[in-house]
Amino acid sequence: MTQAASFQADADTNSLSDAVAGSTDRARIACPSCDLLFDVTDLPDGATANCSRCGNFLTTNKSDAFERVTSACIAALVMLAVACAFPFMQFSRAGLENTMTLPQTVMELWNNNMPWLAIIVASFILIIPAVVTICMLVLSITLTRNHSPSWLRQLGSTVFHLQNWSMVEVFFVGVLVSLVKIAKMATIVLGTSFWAYAAFTVLFTLAVTNLDKFQSWQKIEALAAE
Repeated sequence: MTQAASFQADADTNSLSDAVAGSTDRARIACPSCDLLFDVTDLPDGATANCSRCGNFLTTNKSDAFERVTSACIAALVMLAVACAFPFMQFSRAGLENTMTLPQTVMELWNNNMPWLAIIVASFILIIPAVVTICMLVLSITLTRNHSPSWLRQLGSTVFHLQNWSMVEVFFVGVLVSLVKIAKMATIVLGTSFWAYAAFTVLFTLAVTNLDKFQSWQKIEALAAE
């Protein structure tokens, strides 16, 4: 948090009841770690607020955050489509070759009598990330256009809930670790899908980090009050 904003927040928390009873146009946020209440109404554009007591991240104010999310989501969906359509990687050893795609990975688990593992893998690395990306895209476009449909609150809840279940970066890090071990046993050729999914991981992470939860709900509530 900027120093000026930090001083204001500390002043507000000296009287918690007064802060809660104050005017509703003030932007207040409680630290998710220590519950200290902060006033971030005057947080400058581009500034990040952190708790002055425990240092926990609170919020980031970016005037073009929703436009950034929209751009990142569109690009991420394109990369995810490419990642599902082309070979992920190719293994070769002793004259034998095997080409794998992401959908084939799920199908192989299913065909090898591991249906629950196939469902979990498909959900965490393909289905949930795709759903979250689409929902973030719809949410960011809606907020950018200052629309307030009846389902906006539910969409916001869905986005921030499902984000915790997306394992995109975990899967990709796991793939990189596996490559180090497999490279000693076989020749590996990384396919178009591998690089597309790598790009999707970066774009998805950018979209999630730019969609600030506090700022999003501030905008949702403001639109609902109009």
